[in-house]
Amino acid sequence: MEWVLVAICLALMVVAALYSSVGHGGASGYLAVLSLTTYGTMESAWLKQHAWCLNLIVAAIAFYHFHRAGHHVPKLTVPFIVASIPMAMVGGYLTVDGSIYDLLLSICLLAAAWRLFTVNVTDSVVESEPQWNIAAPVGGSIGFVSGMIGVGGGIFLSPVLLLKKWATPKGAAATSALFIWVNSLAGLGGAGLSGQLTLEWGVLFPFVSAVLIGGFIGSRYGAEIAPQQMVRKLLVIVLVVASVRRIVELF
Repeated sequence: MEWVLVAICLALMVVAALYSSVGHGGASGYLAVLSLTTYGTMESAWLKQHAWCLNLIVAAIAFYHFHRAGHHVPKLTVPFIVASIPMAMVGGYLTVDGSIYDLLLSICLLAAAWRLFTVNVTDSVVESEPQWNIAAPVGGSIGFVSGMIGVGGGIFLSPVLLLKKWATPKGAAATSALFIWVNSLAGLGGAGLSGQLTLEWGVLFPFVSAVLIGGFIGSRYGAEIAPQQMVRKLLVIVLVVASVRRIVELF
């Protein structure tokens, strides 16, 4: 029904605005929203690929705004990305479906909620730069999990950057945005190589229109105006509700 599609698009727009305000593409939020609708019954490959496509749009907008505002540090970003790209392709190549995917996605959503709830993004300062032998395994691990689950990985990378004091909040946002973009593209590439690519452009178009608006508003606010105070609390609620819903469906 049309009103259902409108409601979904509004929810996706809000998610895009909230996530992009901290440099994220929003895939875990999109998966959470779709899991609460009839789209939650779609196969995991369908859900992952459509979330990645939305990620590509929002992460690109977020990176543009945070980079333009002077928050991107290339030497911080490179080691994470180099290791993550091949591993995200491997994760996207794998076929993970049914109850296993539901369980992994639920764990991912709960972990994302926990990290958003516990990380204080306003108190972080830079104390050191990550060494390649540390950053590469972190980036590769997050890339692999992102490929399996259908997220970009920023929801996991940002807390690491902040907890280790490798980046300021907005520096972490810039790095995460680029990290998410390349991982999402790599995940789609892996899905294509495995013959799992099942994009429905008619469904995707209204979703893209919604996240374009939300991503532009959120990322510009986050890069140029914010601090972000309510973002984590609102996202935690969505992520927890969606993860609990999928867990309940397993039993």
